[in-house]
Amino acid sequence: MDLVSRICRLGFRSLRFAGLLLFVAGDFGFSTLRHRGALPLRERTRWLQRSSRRALRVFGVQIEAHGTAPEAGLLVGNHLSYLDILVLSALVPAVFVSKIEIRNWPVFGWFGRMAGTLFVERARRSDVARTGAEIRAVLAGGHVVVLFPEGTSWNGRELLPFKSSLLEPIVGCSHPLTIAGIGYTLADGSVENDVCYWGNMTFFPHLVRLMSRKQVRVRVRFAAIGERATDRKELARQLHLALLQLLA
Repeated sequence: MDLVSRICRLGFRSLRFAGLLLFVAGDFGFSTLRHRGALPLRERTRWLQRSSRRALRVFGVQIEAHGTAPEAGLLVGNHLSYLDILVLSALVPAVFVSKIEIRNWPVFGWFGRMAGTLFVERARRSDVARTGAEIRAVLAGGHVVVLFPEGTSWNGRELLPFKSSLLEPIVGCSHPLTIAGIGYTLADGSVENDVCYWGNMTFFPHLVRLMSRKQVRVRVRFAAIGERATDRKELARQLHLALLQLLA
């Protein structure tokens, strides 16, 4: 009976998801027409927020948020799944920093490109420097920039060490700095295998498992960072410790 319920749920959500993609594409096109050309970055982040809220309803995800979400500055979070992007953007209109591979993903790559995501090839130092300059420009424009310093999504059993290179734009400046701790619970199934996206998992089989689950709950805790280290490597260690404490 449980298998039948999961198959029916998957079929229903798949139809809704297909309809959602058509709707958000139309929403983006209409917004572009209203602005008579290229959509401003702030409008792109608002479009992503609207789209993310609708997508989370399709996936059966409920958010419980604690603390004050930032209105500007750098937001640093732990990274468990592609759902993290939908969850945080549903709470905060933001520009995300993502590894270059995501750019070519089905569905989520398109979302990212349309939303103004900053894609980085971490293995190339010149590309990291370019992305750092882009982060500075977006922060200067008063936007929220979301960064996952682990560099990849993981299974939630531990918080991976933070990579410090993309923290350079926030060092020595007055932009707000906030951390976000993300944690999922699942009514049926395994968070580690059905929500977290890590290791050798592939996108479509994972998405099918996720969409067949009854309900996903996510708790997001925000905390502002006041005194901060003035060296990016020290700052990475400071943020890692602060996020560990927030997740405990």
